[in-house]
Amino acid sequence: MSKTRIKPPKAYRAFGKKHPEILRAYETLGAACHQAGPLDDGTRELVKLGIALGAGHENAARAHVRLAISAGVKPAAIRHVALLTATSLGFSSMMRTLQWVDSELNA
Repeated sequence: MSKTRIKPPKAYRAFGKKHPEILRAYETLGAACHQAGPLDDGTRELVKLGIALGAGHENAARAHVRLAISAGVKPAAIRHVALLTATSLGFSSMMRTLQWVDSELNA
C-alpha cells in the first residue's frame, strides 16, 4: 500500500527552518531506525504510537495516529493500542490517550 505523505506539524516545520542541520540529523537517525528491522510501516507506527501514549507525549501520539492511518492501519487497530494502555498506565490514563486517538481519527 502506498504511504501518503502527511504535512508535519507547524512547530516541527518551524524548528526545521531555525535548525535545519539538527532536523536533518534527526530525520536521518529516524530513517536508519526504521530500516534497521523487519517491521512494516503500519506495525512500526503502532509501536511508536504505544511508546508515545505510554510516555504521555500527546503531540507525538497524534502524529503517529495520522502516520498509522497513512500507512493503511485500520482505526480499530489504532484504538486497540490505546485500550491496551489500561493495564500498564491505568484506566484514567487510558481514557486520556483514547481521547487523543479518537480526536485524530475523527478529525
